[in-house]
Amino acid sequence: MSTPEEPAPYGTGPAAPSPSAGTPRPKRVRTHHLREMKERGERFSMLTAYDQYAAATFDEAGIDVLLVGDSASNNVFGNETSLPVTVDELIPLTRAVSRSARRALVVGDLPFGSYQASPEQAYLTAARFMKEGGAHCVKLEGGVEMVPQIERLTRGGIPVMAHIGFTPQSEHALGGYRVQGRGETSARVLADAEAVQGAGAFAVVMEMVPGDVAGEVTRALSIPTIGIGAGAECDGQVLVWQDAFGLRTGTMARFVKQYADVHGVLLQAARDYADDVRAGTFPGPEHTF
Repeated sequence: MSTPEEPAPYGTGPAAPSPSAGTPRPKRVRTHHLREMKERGERFSMLTAYDQYAAATFDEAGIDVLLVGDSASNNVFGNETSLPVTVDELIPLTRAVSRSARRALVVGDLPFGSYQASPEQAYLTAARFMKEGGAHCVKLEGGVEMVPQIERLTRGGIPVMAHIGFTPQSEHALGGYRVQGRGETSARVLADAEAVQGAGAFAVVMEMVPGDVAGEVTRALSIPTIGIGAGAECDGQVLVWQDAFGLRTGTMARFVKQYADVHGVLLQAARDYADDVRAGTFPGPEHTF
């Protein structure tokens, strides 16, 4: 009599569940769906994701857009800022997310130094995210100055999500983490937003922008806006998942709302496991062949 095969012990294959026979695959969120949601006055959600299990879980929860952000630099690789992360580091994370999300739109974030030099550099980098990473579109930071890059990407068939306001890759040039668009500088935010829309971007992230300014921009644009620290009038909202769900501890930005204490749950579970091992109560008879 043959010994029955045990389930793979480490987790294998895509985290997204395979649809059962007769169950239709969820309709993929596309760039035009976000614009249609804006036109209907419907808000949409966006979270970062860097691995298959987070991607599949957020996808199952109905999150509309998953961003494989350059914030992986801080939240996966342990750097202090987003600047050190590379294309070669982000592409495998993008591939894991795109393989695991059955419904959400997957955005690959172009890291610092990979697109600013020229439109052609931007296209070659973005093409790698699409071909090797399986991204459905890419995101880049910058407004008026990024018009040539956005035009080159969209002309080459690559959808672009822009990012204006506070742009983390420019933190040193901006003098640190500072709100952008206050007072007389609010006109720059609107000018940047209109420029990226005119260049062909399908959406624009606004980070750390006063709520009234972000609201004005949202009303002025036909493409959807996505806020992070930009008030409630944006068409969508995005957060880094480790912040939103409490895996990261310490002082949070003012715009972060924490929906769970994942750090606390994991910490207690790890302590319980260590206690069981020390006491000899794991593995028990039910875990032994």
